[in-house]
Amino acid sequence: MDFLELLIRIAVGFLVLFALTRFLGRKEISQMTFFNFVSAIAIGSITANLVVNQNLSIINGVIALAGWAVFTLIMDLMDIKSKALRKVVTGDPIIVIKEGKIIDKAFRSSRLDLDSLTAMLRQKNIFSIADVDYAIFETNGKLSVMPKDSAKPVTKVDMNIPAKQKAYPIPTEVISDGMILTKNLQKLNLDQTWVTEQLKEQNITTVSDVFFAQVQTDGTLVVMTKKESTAK
Repeated sequence: MDFLELLIRIAVGFLVLFALTRFLGRKEISQMTFFNFVSAIAIGSITANLVVNQNLSIINGVIALAGWAVFTLIMDLMDIKSKALRKVVTGDPIIVIKEGKIIDKAFRSSRLDLDSLTAMLRQKNIFSIADVDYAIFETNGKLSVMPKDSAKPVTKVDMNIPAKQKAYPIPTEVISDGMILTKNLQKLNLDQTWVTEQLKEQNITTVSDVFFAQVQTDGTLVVMTKKESTAK
């Protein structure tokens, strides 16, 4: 490979990689799933081969990059449109601490160890597991934590304000992309009739018009319609 060909490969690889990153859209590192991470590594590896491997023609290298990017984009679109496929690709969040107790089965299935868990808690300024009410291991590898009321920086107890009675321990999603999540409803001892009545009170006639709905800890239903989600 002569010097001129190397410069051409570098220029082509850089321009194609730049175009692909713009084409695939923006996503922060913290928002990347394991699939996104692996796909990014693969695209970088193909680009490196395009630049330094003279056995790989420039045209074939560009086709390989574009093809991998298209498949990645298709998976991202399917992940957005299909909740079932989303579970296959990214999995579900896992509750590892519930009501202050470590859930052993979930703890092992998430492949966490105590040192990793305590390190994640320290990143949330929590230095004792005893201060945690709920901890959820998210699909992006981050830990979401709900501290106990007594461990919060400023609590209602400190301000002599009586705490509201909680109907449910944590907010729960019950509608996603116009589909009722029956399993989540069952966990709350609710049914579709209750959801329909709540929607009618908010002048929403059909579930298909709802983009997202979540039952709050006080039992109220927060709803975002599809029109609201697409409004500029």
